This record gives sequence, structure tokens and C-alpha cells, in this order.
Amino acid sequence: MRIPIAPEGYPFILPALLGIIIVWAAGFFWLEAVLLPLVAFVVAFFRDPERRVPSDKDSIISPADGKVIKVEHLRDDRFLKSEAQRISIFMNVFNVHVNRAPASGRVKKILYNKGKFFNASLDKASLENEQNALIVEAENGKTFAFNQIAGLIARRIVCYAKEGSKLIKGERFGMIRFGSRVDVYLPKGCKVAVTVGDKVKAGSSILGYWHAR
Repeated sequence: MRIPIAPEGYPFILPALLGIIIVWAAGFFWLEAVLLPLVAFVVAFFRDPERRVPSDKDSIISPADGKVIKVEHLRDDRFLKSEAQRISIFMNVFNVHVNRAPASGRVKKILYNKGKFFNASLDKASLENEQNALIVEAENGKTFAFNQIAGLIARRIVCYAKEGSKLIKGERFGMIRFGSRVDVYLPKGCKVAVTVGDKVKAGSSILGYWHAR
């Protein structure tokens, strides 16, 4: 059976567990009481549960767990080069941080920007923070994008996808460590199905549809 922990977590979890064993063997039980909650937090942070991916081919799903903090229409000159709808999802340190593909398609381009580390919930984070954007051509021919944005605490963006590779809807494509944000850019004409304040889950919550309903 698959262990529901992201591989990126093992370099943190295993040394922490070893530390607990050493402390226990040395008889420093008071220190063990301090370390156990820390280990529990790290394990919880890197958890990677299975998700039921919606089978509806017209649906676009959330790439991240968290809270929708922005839904807006804008002119996107960075990724789609056209009118677009942006949905911003903020992940706090207690959310699952494994990211999943919103829809199936081919990765046309990956744009990485080594930036700053402002609070990911701020507007300027989408422009100035460290970020990694994937521009994808969906199976229906439409182009969309999603952007991993590092936050105040997050210092590591992980992306498994490569330019030219195929993504399957709901597939794990990366993660961001310790608090962050993901912005999704949908082309004009898509139907947005979430509002500000909604809680969403990667791989299972529907953000919108390719066609108006």
C-alpha cells in the first residue's frame, strides 16, 4: 500500500524520528515531550492523501488545498496574453501542500522567477514572490495556467513537470513547503464555480468549467 506522505517530507521526518529515539534512549523524557508535537506537525504537513478526481471532462479542479482569496477578471499579459479569470488559493501551514493538475493537457512552458518572500495572501506576492508558473494546453485546445507562489515562510517550490510533458487531471505535479499560494488562470468563456472564502481541496474540488452552464 502507498504511504500517504510526500517524498519531500522524508528528509525532515526521518531525522526527527531518529532524534526522538536518541532522546528516549538517553532518558531525556522531558525533551521527548517537546519533540513529539514537532514531529507530528512535520508528518501532518507532508501528508499526501488520495483524492477522488471528478470524472466530468468539462470540470476544472483545484490544484491546491486552501481558501479562495481572490476571484477576478483581468488582462493577463504574463501567461495567457489575453483576457482571463484568476482564482487565487491560499494555503496555510495546516493545509495539504501537494499540488495537483487542474486539467489534463500538455505543458507548453514553465516560467520560474526567483523572487522575494512576502506574505502569499498579499496582492504583490503574485508579482514579486518566488514563483513557478506552468502554461498548459488542455485536451480541448484551450490554454490555461497555474502559478505556484512561495510565501512568507515557504522557501522551496517543487515541480515535477517538464516542458512538453503530459499532465493528467488530478495528477500530483509538485508542492510548496510551509505556507504558500497557487493562482489559476482560466481563459475567457470559462464558468467559475467558486467564490472568495470557499475552502477547496486539491484534486477533488471543482473551481470551474470550460463552458458556461
